This record gives sequence, structure tokens and C-alpha cells, in this order.
Amino acid sequence: MSGFLSSSIGRKVAMALSAFFLMFFLLLHIAINFLSVFSSDLFNQVSHFMGTNPLIQFGMQPILIFGVVFHFVMGFVLEIKNKKAQGAKYAKNNGAANSTWMSRNMVYSGIVILAFVLLHFIDFWFPEINVKFIQGDMSGLLPNGEFRYYEELTHKFESPIRVAAYIIAFVFLFLHLLHGFTSAFQSMGVNASRRKTLQNIGKAYSIIIPLGFIFIALYHHLNH
Repeated sequence: MSGFLSSSIGRKVAMALSAFFLMFFLLLHIAINFLSVFSSDLFNQVSHFMGTNPLIQFGMQPILIFGVVFHFVMGFVLEIKNKKAQGAKYAKNNGAANSTWMSRNMVYSGIVILAFVLLHFIDFWFPEINVKFIQGDMSGLLPNGEFRYYEELTHKFESPIRVAAYIIAFVFLFLHLLHGFTSAFQSMGVNASRRKTLQNIGKAYSIIIPLGFIFIALYHHLNH
């Protein structure tokens, strides 16, 4: 693995694979969260299953955390190495003329998204770990006998400051995905004839996913 990651192509492929994994997770995550808009009971049931299923908790969840950390670390490594490799070229060429704003600033949008991930962990994941594994309560129930997941979700979106932070983060996610989606496929060797199709799919994905999360946050903020 270390030999594979030591090459420029290897690092780009690894970055692309982690991007595909995280993009699939975003689809799953938004699908579950959208249930909260249509049915609190269904959202509670699915959330309880996801939160107590051993395969998900002890198999998929560690892989997800590793994928998130790996993607951001690899992104910063690629940025540093690209800066070093292209240092001489910057004196001769106008980089802005040959690239988009998104491609030149992926690291900055990545930093904002990383800050949001930490906020999201503080809001949801850390309290969930505390309840289930420290307090030992795997029931997922409130004192009134109802599942707690929907109540916890809507409670987090009462604060306009938190909602604003989520919206800003998802705008940066849009910018990050707009370049990252197509770039990931290019790193995997997709030929130029399919690039236009991928760009269109990437634009649709980059708009729909962040907009969906923004809608969920605003919906619960305005309807709490």
C-alpha cells in the first residue's frame, strides 16, 4: 500500500476511490434524512436500525470514519506535492487562465467541509456514542416511550446560527463536488468521449445533494 501511495498516479487513484465511497455515503445519508420530512415514525425506525445494527456499527462505521480521514489527509498531501511540483511553472504560466476557481481552491473548500464534519460529529455522532456505549442505552427511547432520533434532529435545527452554519457548509460542499466529481473519474482513466456526460451528471449531483441537505435543515427549522 505504501508503495502504491508513493506514486503520483497511486495517490490520485486512492483519492478518487475514497471520493466515490464518500459520494455513495452522501446519497445514503440524504435518503435517510429525507425520511424525516415525510414520516417521523419511518425516520425513527430506520435510524434505530442503522444505529443498533452490529454490521453497520462495528463494520461499516469504522470504514466510513477511515474513509473521511483518508480523503482529507490525502487531499492535503496532494495539494502540498502539487504546489512543490508546479512551483517553477507558476512563475511562467498563469494558472488561473488554465483552471477553474473550484480546481484551484479545492483545499480551502475541503477545510470548510472538514470543519463542518467536526460540527456534525459534535452535534450527532458524539452524543450518539455517549448514549449507546457510555450510558449503555441501546433502546433509542425517550421517557415517553417514543424513539428519540426525530426529536434530536429537529431540536438541533432550532438554532438559526446552526442552520446558517450548515447552509454555508453545504454551499462549499457544492463547490467541492462540482470539480471533485469529474476529477475523480478522470483519475480513474475515463476517456474524453465520456467526459461531457460525466460533467453533466456531476453538476446534477453537486447541486441536488447539497440543496437537499439545505432543504432538510430549513424545513425542520421553520416547522419546529
